Amino acid sequence: MSSLLSKEGYAYRFDPKACESCNGHCCRGESGYIWLKREEMESIAAFVNLSLEEFATIYLRRVKHRYSLREKRLGENDFACIFFDEAKERCGIYPVRPTQCRTFPFWEQFKNDEDEVRNECPGIV
Repeated sequence: MSSLLSKEGYAYRFDPKACESCNGHCCRGESGYIWLKREEMESIAAFVNLSLEEFATIYLRRVKHRYSLREKRLGENDFACIFFDEAKERCGIYPVRPTQCRTFPFWEQFKNDEDEVRNECPGIV
């Protein structure tokens, strides 16, 4: 049985085993946003043992009417999610990671741009 993941409407498939050796490529790169819904904020706050208010103060940035996780600068034009564990090169909140992270690489923006997603993710087959 294949462990490749696919999603209707996408021409490519994804091999999650590639995550073990990719060094968190999807968690870092150009500056961007990791959008959260309230339920996700609550789950992450509980996971890191903070109240929602403490979590929001430390880890969130408000962008108009939405909230995104903060980033940290790793180098020139190299940013990472605030929860990216540089030592382990992986997500530090993986069990409660946001929907945006859970659905990667099956994002609408990649649906008709397989070349871009191949550049972003070594697990694309």
